[in-house]
Amino acid sequence: MTGTAATLRDWATGRWWWWRLPLLLWLVRSAAAPLTDIDQGGVFGGITFGAHEFGHLLWAPFGEWIGIAGGSLTQLLVPIGAAALMVRSRDWFGLAIAGLFLASSLRNLAWYVADARAEALPLVSMSPDGAIHDWNYLLGSLGWLTRDEALAAALRRTGWALVVASTLLGAVLLWWMATAPRRAD
Repeated sequence: MTGTAATLRDWATGRWWWWRLPLLLWLVRSAAAPLTDIDQGGVFGGITFGAHEFGHLLWAPFGEWIGIAGGSLTQLLVPIGAAALMVRSRDWFGLAIAGLFLASSLRNLAWYVADARAEALPLVSMSPDGAIHDWNYLLGSLGWLTRDEALAAALRRTGWALVVASTLLGAVLLWWMATAPRRAD
């Protein structure tokens, strides 16, 4: 075995699988369920919501459009940043978990984007003027409002692909942890 597979297998050798298996199963369920049911927030829901709202404040100094887009941008950048930290620290199981976090964030975003024309979702606002629907504004300003459902479908497909890829990565690592001979050190 050479390359990436050898690196991953070497990392997995000697690590404990027994506590990671229930964690992976729980987080896969938590990331996948919201992709089909808007009422399923999942374990990452609160973090995603907080990142989204903080993103509006973070990006606001760069203008109205980017300030509004910044909520969605930040809710994706937080799990991407978590994945980058896992890669940097060479924690490959952590990378699988970060992938599930990103899938959950994409799910959340897909529901919001799909609602751009209908504007039926309840919104949160810190403004005394009330809430505006981010994606109605963003897509409307680009002349793409009729593309809301297509964009949401692409986000959901990407979320599902991440659930599958992250689950496979986690499962392979768990298999190697469980079957590789333990190191003498």
